[in-house]
Amino acid sequence: MNRRDFLTVLAAASAALALPRAGASARYDFHFTRLKYDSGDWDVDARMPSNIITSLIDYTTLRVDPNEHVVALSDPAMLRAPFCYLAGHKLVDFNPAERTNFERYLRSGGFIFVDDCNHDIDGLFATSFERQMAQIFGANALKKLPNNHALYRSFFEFPDGPPATAFELNGWGDDLVHDYLKGITFNNRLGLLYSNKDYGCEWDFDWRNKRFLAEDITKFGVNIVMYALTH
Repeated sequence: MNRRDFLTVLAAASAALALPRAGASARYDFHFTRLKYDSGDWDVDARMPSNIITSLIDYTTLRVDPNEHVVALSDPAMLRAPFCYLAGHKLVDFNPAERTNFERYLRSGGFIFVDDCNHDIDGLFATSFERQMAQIFGANALKKLPNNHALYRSFFEFPDGPPATAFELNGWGDDLVHDYLKGITFNNRLGLLYSNKDYGCEWDFDWRNKRFLAEDITKFGVNIVMYALTH
């Protein structure tokens, strides 16, 4: 069962809930869902979703919803989404409803891309989020992804693993270039993708400047979405 099948099954199982946009979901293969949570600053990199959406329209044949959708992690509506995005700079401390939905969604086959906007390994977002994952899924659940993971060839080829960001190369954050991403796998399928590289800010640019880029930096975002939808 791929993640599209998962979405169908989970939506049917949740039919008794008053979940919005059922008709709209049927018209699209993909809609960008940002998760808001009570403890931190979830509303970061405001232009990033539209840039990823544009690249999906440009490069793929997906029917893409042109709008970003913000859904509370505590809201059962998030269980419908085939792809979710969660980011921030500050504390991550899920309340009981947020924790329940986060765990249920991932264990049921969903996909969440989590990006640390501090692009470091010992800042507040990183330490608090990783602590949450250890509490929910176990101390050793979050593991480094090998650079030959299917994620890096799900659409475009990234033979060296995750592309570096300008923030790393400029020596911000912890002054490291992270040559890996981390994730949690469920039933041999990557469900949680976790980045300390600050891709959200890397992709948060004025769309008019894209023509000046030597290489389209949003291509890896296309890989993440395509992996989420097809594995």
